[in-house]
Amino acid sequence: MRIQQILDIAFHRNGISGAPFHVILFDDSGEEASRKLAVVFEAAHHVAVLDLAKLAIGNIAFGQNSWRGDVFEPELRLVISECERRVESFHRASDCDGGQP
Repeated sequence: MRIQQILDIAFHRNGISGAPFHVILFDDSGEEASRKLAVVFEAAHHVAVLDLAKLAIGNIAFGQNSWRGDVFEPELRLVISECERRVESFHRASDCDGGQP
């Protein structure tokens, strides 16, 4: 496993006609362990991973702040599936009890 800890996950609709995507903030346990940001689109093999500290100083250069999305993709998609399952479960429970605690 390359992902040490998931810090946050968000879904973006990307407007009314753009391809929706998830953004995941995570700590990497690989050789250059750092905080990373992943953009994961619905289509397979459409994953971008950037080092957050390098991004914060404006470094978006290929080869300097580019990480293999295919290495992280299986774990990232698993996290997305688990998150979606929890949200669906919450909505089902809220529908059954009228949203009452």
